[in-house]
Amino acid sequence: MSKDSPIGIFDSGVGGTSIWKEVHSLLPLEHTIYLADSANAPYGEKSPEEITRLSVKNTEKLLKMGCKLIIVACNTATTNSIQTLRSTYDIPFIGIEPAIKPAALQTKTKSIGILATKGTLSSALFARTSDLYSKDIKVIEVVGKGLVQEIERGNKDSVQVEAMLAELLRPMLNAGIDYLVLGCSHYPYLIPSLKKILPNHVSIIDSGMAVAKQTKLVLQSLDLLTESQQAAPEFFTNADPAILKNLLSETGENLKVSYLDF
Repeated sequence: MSKDSPIGIFDSGVGGTSIWKEVHSLLPLEHTIYLADSANAPYGEKSPEEITRLSVKNTEKLLKMGCKLIIVACNTATTNSIQTLRSTYDIPFIGIEPAIKPAALQTKTKSIGILATKGTLSSALFARTSDLYSKDIKVIEVVGKGLVQEIERGNKDSVQVEAMLAELLRPMLNAGIDYLVLGCSHYPYLIPSLKKILPNHVSIIDSGMAVAKQTKLVLQSLDLLTESQQAAPEFFTNADPAILKNLLSETGENLKVSYLDF
């Protein structure tokens, strides 16, 4: 491992590019490699054992590509498998969890909403985090059933998705939430639709920038921050590259997306 080795990022599909964007913005000199395991999406409805198996598979591929640090850009994979990954591999891992803490500390209505996958909400790690920060606060947890699949199909801005969101958010709005925590890295792509539905006083929180800042801190602590411009970002998917390429086109950069069987 050297300073010029790449940062590896994996997700159950295209959603983790919301994390990649924050990392790339904060650390533009770093070479990043992104794996979209879209052929196995969504992870949120799989067993903990299967989620861990897939996370190990993705990690092994990124290690073969020479990565110096791996970002698990998937809430479900983090909450179910990051402890296994950290105990198995001698490389730093950065995970992503629903940002319950800032919502719990800032809420004025004492009611917050968590929109996440079944795999995240049912995990032991999520339960511990929720218990730690949600005392005396009402937490309305809702499984975003079907949302990841629609985003993976390229339908994030569809009328159908907006209708799904309106139905999912109803119990949160009825409970008077003032913060909505996005507990899946796919969901930031739904923020335009969410803003159409949510009252102005409801704030949306996701974990992207926090992950980018933690990545920088870890690289600094290990003296692994690169000091010069490295290779252009690389993106690999084991499904149709067109959907991933379309999402990335929003950055305005000409980014290369390749199919890879992994």
